[in-house]
Amino acid sequence: MLSPTTRETYRAILCEELQVAMGCTEPIAIAYAAAILRHLLGEDPVTVHAHLSGNIIKNVKSVIVPATGGLHGVEAAVAAGIVSGRYDLRLSLLTVLSTEDVPRVATYVKTHDVRVSELASTCTFDLLLEGKTDTHSARVRVTGYHTNLVLAECDGEDMTARYLCDEATGKPEQTRGDRTLLNVEDIVTFAETEPLDELKPHLYRQIEMNMAIAEEGMRSRYGAAIGQLLYADGNASLRDRARAMAAAGSDARMSGCELPVCILSESGNQGITASVPVIVYAREMGVDEETLLRALIVADLVTVHQKTGIGCLSAYCGAISAGCGAGAGISYLHGGRFHEIAHTLVNAVAILSGTICDGAKPSCAAKIAMAVEAGIMGFEMARTGREFFGGDGIVTKGVENTIRNVGQLARDGMSETDKEIIRIMLAKK
Repeated sequence: MLSPTTRETYRAILCEELQVAMGCTEPIAIAYAAAILRHLLGEDPVTVHAHLSGNIIKNVKSVIVPATGGLHGVEAAVAAGIVSGRYDLRLSLLTVLSTEDVPRVATYVKTHDVRVSELASTCTFDLLLEGKTDTHSARVRVTGYHTNLVLAECDGEDMTARYLCDEATGKPEQTRGDRTLLNVEDIVTFAETEPLDELKPHLYRQIEMNMAIAEEGMRSRYGAAIGQLLYADGNASLRDRARAMAAAGSDARMSGCELPVCILSESGNQGITASVPVIVYAREMGVDEETLLRALIVADLVTVHQKTGIGCLSAYCGAISAGCGAGAGISYLHGGRFHEIAHTLVNAVAILSGTICDGAKPSCAAKIAMAVEAGIMGFEMARTGREFFGGDGIVTKGVENTIRNVGQLARDGMSETDKEIIRIMLAKK
């Protein structure tokens, strides 16, 4: 039996994680901070200096910012946030931009001084925007995750508390659910037994939004069109259709598609990767709605559980964790419970762990396809009695111990890899 605290925490985590974002979340986090900066100043800043951790620069460098007419990079993200101004919408703040706003964004980029520098920080997700008008100056800092505002200051006056209130209640926001309470056995029990009324709106939104962008990626040519390649004119197997649809969602998202997604672990790509393959399998299998929703809970929480040890941004591709989560959700659809799901996860992480993250860009779709493949292979191995054993590389006895090893590999072992990736991408000697 799960304690009331565990149930409440798991519900809170799902509600916190399954948020809506339009566009890659790193540039949108910059846009969010820029919108606050603009509000603090009361007018468009004449100059903006963006101090960003290397991992943020890495993830913003190559991805297209939606609603900007195809622009990419930090300057476009800052300009989009200033033109939107809707900081209250957080990671959905670009949804209010219209075609009439596109020239305004481009003009701001061309006519205003937006400087970018790497921020020396021990936190992989850390950004500080400094803006000035002719008469005022302001600073905004977001640290730890994409909407974690820690400073909003204008002319030396700290106004952070004003922006930390819940828009609906006017009260300070609640602290985030303790993700260290997550473990695979309790996740499966929670998914099996939790009443769904409170979670249904979040899970329905995940299904609707993430399948919509996957279908858009299949209809139109985005990026390298990995999803369309895998679908092979509709002649693909179920396994390849699941991979194709997930990849197609990323194809669209990385190339500026203006459809929103339901994110997971602060990432739209991870939200798509964890959910879309499970939905594709569920629809093919004809399972009932409740089973699908419970399988999504497994996929979502398993993904978050893995990412908790890895951290928000790292050299380790987050899609791998989400692909493993998808494999766990697919196992649940087939009747798998703790034993089968644990073996699925151990098998899956043994296959593809260590794939690097070199920023958000079209090739993320191909990595997603391979991550889903690893998740499905891990599931197929488990249901046919095949498994990797403790002592096989980073695999050790017990699913929690193996997940802990992956976190250590990604967080500590790949820290120098992360720095080298950033040096290469920024063309540093």
